[in-house]
Amino acid sequence: MKAFFLSERNMLMAILLNAVVIFALYFPSWEGNPWLETIDQLFILLFVVEALVKLSVYKPSTYFASGWNRFDLIIVLGSLPTLLIHVLPLPNTSLLIILRLFRLVRLIRFIRFIPDLGKVIVGLGRALKASVFVLLALLFMNLMFAIVTCHFYGKVAPEHFGDPLLSAYSIFQLFTIEGWHEIAAATADKIHSDWLIGLTRLYFAVVVLMGGILGMSLANAVFVDEMTMDNNAVLEAKIDRLEEQIKELKTLLQKKTD
Repeated sequence: MKAFFLSERNMLMAILLNAVVIFALYFPSWEGNPWLETIDQLFILLFVVEALVKLSVYKPSTYFASGWNRFDLIIVLGSLPTLLIHVLPLPNTSLLIILRLFRLVRLIRFIRFIPDLGKVIVGLGRALKASVFVLLALLFMNLMFAIVTCHFYGKVAPEHFGDPLLSAYSIFQLFTIEGWHEIAAATADKIHSDWLIGLTRLYFAVVVLMGGILGMSLANAVFVDEMTMDNNAVLEAKIDRLEEQIKELKTLLQKKTD
């Protein structure tokens, strides 16, 4: 029985099955289904028993020495308030909704089963450090365009550029090339001068070009390059070893010919 709870594969399957149950509980037709709710509660107890078994087998000193064990225990303890739904007669209020949200915390445990998670986290941290100046430049560009656009088009299209914050959000949409045509067209339609319409379209095209195509593409390129640096390092090491082996072979061939 202890082997079941100590098996990483069994616990991964339990987390995935629990995810399916939680997914089903959010369908309106199945919300509050007593069978699904009961199964969900059983999964909580299963994870509690898992933590207790590991504590008894590994002993507290060894158990808490592992960062993943501490992570799992925090997640399990965080999901315990969900049990109050059936223990206490709680009204259907925001408190009940909050308690139900605790069941989602259990799904975070799936993170620990991601292959090479350590390398991914290291690469992510390295990519964020390398991208910080590009992101700051994008932020400055966003704020600059937001203020300029708010100044010229705040009264023309207040739903998009009525204040600096709203304008910054709309400019960010343009940077992501999400609905940029709709925003530009909605603004141009409210202008009655042909040459001003042309200038407006040109201005928004420049915003999309500077922020969306050049700025975001540069940020993505830097981020992806840093994330894949580990793979490049492995390939470079293999190439270096191959070059050394070729040099050794050349040396041996020269000695034989001499």
